[in-house]
Amino acid sequence: MREILAPAGTMECAKAAVAHGANAIYLGLNAFSARQNAGNFDEAAFCDIVKYAHSCGVKVYVAMNTAIKDEELSAFEEQILYAWSKGADAIILQDILLGKALHEKYPQIILHLSTQAGVCNLSGAEFAKECGFSRVILARETAYADICEIAKFIETEVFVQGALCTCFSGQCYLSSFAGGNSGNRGRCKQPCRKQYRWNRTGYEEKAYALSLSDLCVGEEIQKYLDAGVLSFKIEGRMRRPEYVASAVAYYRAILDGEPKETRLNALSDLKRTYNRGNYTSGLSFGQDKRFLSRAVQGHIGEKVGVVKVVNGKYFVETKFLAQKGDAFKILRAGKEVGGANFERSEKRGFILLSKTRLLNGDGVFITTDTALTERLLDKKKFVQIPLSITLKTGERAVAQSGNLVVFSEEILEASQSRPLTEGEIVDCFLKTDGLPFTPVFENIRIDEDIFFAKSRLNAFRRAFYQALEDSFLTQRELPLKLPFSYRESNARNNEKLAVIASDFSSVVADVAIYKPDDYRNPLPENFLKGNFEKYLYYPAYLTGQDQKLLADRLQDIDGIYAENYGGLSFAKRYGVKVFAGTGFNLTNTVSISEIEKREEVSYYVLSKELERESLSGFRSEKAFALSSGNLKVMDLLYCPFEKTCAKCDKRQKYILTDENNREFPARRYELLSGCKFELYNCADLIGERVSGLGALLDLTLIEEKKLAIEIRTSCEKQKKFYPKYTFGHTKNNPFL
Repeated sequence: MREILAPAGTMECAKAAVAHGANAIYLGLNAFSARQNAGNFDEAAFCDIVKYAHSCGVKVYVAMNTAIKDEELSAFEEQILYAWSKGADAIILQDILLGKALHEKYPQIILHLSTQAGVCNLSGAEFAKECGFSRVILARETAYADICEIAKFIETEVFVQGALCTCFSGQCYLSSFAGGNSGNRGRCKQPCRKQYRWNRTGYEEKAYALSLSDLCVGEEIQKYLDAGVLSFKIEGRMRRPEYVASAVAYYRAILDGEPKETRLNALSDLKRTYNRGNYTSGLSFGQDKRFLSRAVQGHIGEKVGVVKVVNGKYFVETKFLAQKGDAFKILRAGKEVGGANFERSEKRGFILLSKTRLLNGDGVFITTDTALTERLLDKKKFVQIPLSITLKTGERAVAQSGNLVVFSEEILEASQSRPLTEGEIVDCFLKTDGLPFTPVFENIRIDEDIFFAKSRLNAFRRAFYQALEDSFLTQRELPLKLPFSYRESNARNNEKLAVIASDFSSVVADVAIYKPDDYRNPLPENFLKGNFEKYLYYPAYLTGQDQKLLADRLQDIDGIYAENYGGLSFAKRYGVKVFAGTGFNLTNTVSISEIEKREEVSYYVLSKELERESLSGFRSEKAFALSSGNLKVMDLLYCPFEKTCAKCDKRQKYILTDENNREFPARRYELLSGCKFELYNCADLIGERVSGLGALLDLTLIEEKKLAIEIRTSCEKQKKFYPKYTFGHTKNNPFL
C-alpha cells in the first residue's frame, strides 16, 4: 500500500492527519529531533499518541535525526530502545554509521535513513542498505531518473509537500557558523529566509534571495507512483493542525482518484492553510519558474479579490464569504505590503481593516480562513470495534472485543426494583470517552432481572475502553543493552597536510584534493604530476550520470574525497580509495570506529562543528581536522538567478550580501546535470593544527595558496592574511 506520511508536531496535528487519511505519522521526542522547536513528545505523551495512531491503523515513525556527540550516545541509545519498546514502527536516523552499529546490536529495530543523510543516487541507497536501513528518505533534490533506480532497489520515501531547504540536505552550516545554532543539531534559525542581495545585474536589490517556495508535487505524484515510490511525505512538524489536515486531504483525494473538482477544492484549502510562493514542483522534475520565492518569504494564502478604496474604506468585491476572525495579506506588484482583517460584510463583498495604507488594485490573499479551519478540524476518525457484553446474576460483567476480555470489579446481583435494560447498556457503551471507537454490538446477553448501578456501569465502561486503548500500545520486550563494538584505536599521530584547491601549480602538500570548476574537463597536469597523494573532489550531490563522468577521471589518481556517504559504494565499485570529507559530519566514537573499519577509507575529516577539545580526543593516523581557509556553509543545487541561462554572465564567483552587509562568497561549478553553487562563510577559518590530527586546508577561493600554506601554523599571521576570520567552533562551542 502506498503511504501518506504526515507530520505530527502535536497531538492535535496527529489527530488531524489521521482523520483526513494519513497512513503514517512521524514525530520527535524531547531530544535528538531535527526539529527541536516543534512540539515534541515526552514519554507519557508518546505512549498516548502510539495508542491513538495504532488504534486507527496508522504507523508511528520517530525522528531521531540529529548529529550525536560522544557524551550523548548513552541517552540516545536509551531513547531509541524506549521508543521501540513502546511501539514505534521505525526510527529515523541521520548518522548512517551510527545506524549501522545500532543495527548490528539490535537487528529487530527498523531503521529509516533521514533525508539529512543526503541519499540522491543509487550509490547512496546501496550503502544505506548495507548499513541495515530498510528505507531511504531521499534528498529533495534527487533527480527523477535516480528516484526510479533507487525505488527498484530499496523502500523509498519522497517529500511531496512543505518547506524546502535552500541547501542540500545535511550539508547546511550557515545557521551554525553565522549564528551559532546548528541545523544538524535541530536548532536551525533559518538565515536562508532573510533578505540578501547578489552582485549580479538584476539581482542587486535586497530580496529573499535564498528563500524557496513551498514544495507541492500535487498531480505529479503519479510519476512517483509509476517509479515505485512507497511513501509520500508531508513536511511540517512546526505547522498548525489545519495545515496538516488540508495537506493530507489533498493527497488523499489524488491517490483515491477523487473527481477533479474535489481535488481542486482540496488544493484551495491547502493554499489557505499554508502557501509560500504559490508552490513549486521541486527539483526532481527540473527547476521551475516558481522555485524561488524572492518577493515573499512567508504564508501568502490564496487570492480572493482586490482592494477598491471607497470613501476611505477598503472594499473587496468577491464571492468569498468572509467572517469575523479571517485574516489577509496584501500584495502589491507581487510583494507583501501589509496585513488586514475582516471588519464587516457588504453586498457583493466585505470591508477590510488595515494599518497599512492600501491602494486600488492591491491583491487580497486570505491567510486565516476561520470557517475552513473549523471544517477541517471538526472531522474525526472512528474505528468500528466488535463488542459483546454479558451480564449474569452471580457473576462479573463481561465485555469482549476480539481477544480483549474485561471483567467488572463487582459480582452482579438480582434487581430489587427496576432491572437494567439492553437499551441502557447500549447507550452507556456508545459513550467512548473521546476515544476513536464506534462499537458494533454483536451480542448482548443479559439476565432479565439484573441490577447494575449506573455509576458502576459507567466505571465498567471506562475500564473497558481504557483496556481497549491500552491494547494498541505495543509492549515489545526491551532489547538487552549491549556495548558497541569498537575498533581498537591505533592512537597514532597524523602529521599530514591535505589541501583542497582547483589549482595545484604552487601547492606543496602530502594530500591534494582537486575540486574542478567544470567536471567535464580533463584533470590538469599540475594535479596529475604533483608529488602528493591525489583525490578528486566528489560533491555532496551527484546524479547517476554525474557519477559516470567522475568514474572516467579516476585513472592515475588515488581516489575520491567524498562529501556524501554514497561515495563509499562508488569507490568500492571502481576500486579506489576514499578520503571521507566534512560532509560525513563525524561527531562520535561509534561512527568514527565504523569509518576506520572500512578498507576503502584511507583518511577522514572530523566534523567542522566539533570544538577543539573533542577533536583532540579522536587522534588517529587517518584523522584530519579542518584547520584553516575557506569555510563552505551551503551546497546550492539550483540556479539562484532563476535559471536565466541566456543572460548568464557565467562567472565562477559571486558575492551574496546580507542585511548586516556581511559578504558570503559563492562559487559556481559545472556537472553534467548543470550548474551548482557553493556558498562560503563571510569569514574564513583560522586556527592551528590540532595535536595528533592531520591538517586540512580549504583553499578553493584563495589565490595566494602558497602563502596560505606557509602561515598555517601561525594564528597571528593568519589574522593578517585573511581580511575577515573566525575560529569557528574550535574555541568555544556551546551550541552543539
